[in-house]
Amino acid sequence: MPEGRIVKALSGFYYVADEGRIYSCRARGLFKKKDAKVNPLVGDWVVYDPINEEEGYIMEVGERTSELVRPPISNVDQAVLVFSMYKPMFSPLLLDKFLVHTERAGIDSVIVLSKADQVSEEEIAAIVRKYEAIGYPVIPTSTVQERGFQEVRDILHERISVFAGQSGVGKSSLINMLFPGVSLQTGDVSQKLGRGKHTTRHVELVPVEGSGYVADTPGFSSLEFMDFTELDLADCFRDFAALSSGCKFRGCLHVSEPSCAVQEALAEGELDMVRYENYKQFREELKEYQRRNKPW
Repeated sequence: MPEGRIVKALSGFYYVADEGRIYSCRARGLFKKKDAKVNPLVGDWVVYDPINEEEGYIMEVGERTSELVRPPISNVDQAVLVFSMYKPMFSPLLLDKFLVHTERAGIDSVIVLSKADQVSEEEIAAIVRKYEAIGYPVIPTSTVQERGFQEVRDILHERISVFAGQSGVGKSSLINMLFPGVSLQTGDVSQKLGRGKHTTRHVELVPVEGSGYVADTPGFSSLEFMDFTELDLADCFRDFAALSSGCKFRGCLHVSEPSCAVQEALAEGELDMVRYENYKQFREELKEYQRRNKPW
């Protein structure tokens, strides 16, 4: 039987792309009786049984290289994290939380700064220096100045990329600018709440000219630290993990342990203190999540 990739899931139908043709498929009941993780996801390679030139049934789901629960998508190569510089204002706390979750999922991240024309170049340069020093590419963009679009296009080739970020930052607007023929809804920022209204309703892969796909998604609807341990959280800070081999104790959490390489680097000004404070806040959120979900 033929194989293809699921490029959209909507109302119980899975749209499978195979050699330029899209088949509208339903999953056999077998998938729905098993653990949710084996249900088909956008991004999956699947074996399907076509019943005509437009419809079919999914018979088998292939192995996955990565999987996200929220948004539900598989085989993602990289996350394009879109963060606004103005309305909503740039949030290092939220960005670090996104980065922790993409690190946990084993997905590369690229940081895209939208509305870069609204702030000074010095402010942008400081963010670029900070995150590129950790190892994350940063691309400032502006729809007004048409800035950064080619750089974003270049990173999308031959990869499956998921766009994510705080509501109202311009994810869908950026995708529409990159792909003028694609009609996607965009959300306006609520002035009263200071955050966007959710308008993107489903996950869909959009083919990139030449090769690759991008996904416009509802975003990470949950950034809670599910299935995290304290050590997982520490390891998901890439800059901390790079120093952890120099810590005296294996499994160091970089808080109160003696001879901690991370603490020493902080004292010497070699690590960003704001990022470390975010780490400590996430530790508290993790403990609170574990308390709320403690099995009895």
